[in-house]
Amino acid sequence: VQLQASGGGLVQAGGSLRLSCAASGRTFSSYGMGWFRQAPGKEREFVAAISWSGGSTNYADSVKGRFTISRDNAKNTVYLQMNSLKPEDTAVYYCAGFLDGEDYWGKGTLVTVSS
Repeated sequence: VQLQASGGGLVQAGGSLRLSCAASGRTFSSYGMGWFRQAPGKEREFVAAISWSGGSTNYADSVKGRFTISRDNAKNTVYLQMNSLKPEDTAVYYCAGFLDGEDYWGKGTLVTVSS
């Protein structure tokens, strides 16, 4: 599967953005999907994940209650709705797919939150 994230940009603190990750390949609906982020000078960290069916989600404590991950298997797309953004959410955001012990990563999209 090939992944392409989009939707990043510059937003003021308290604002919202929705990231999208479009996937190619017929087996997208079989993949668990996740969002990760990497801030300048920091390690990449987990943000959110969703099961292949969308029935199970998981979030990092730092984004719980503010971010929502969802997917549309008919559109081969996974989303990350980000609300109440904080300057510490500034990072490059990556989507990833997981299946049978393999992981696939797309190029990131930059999110910058100004104070």
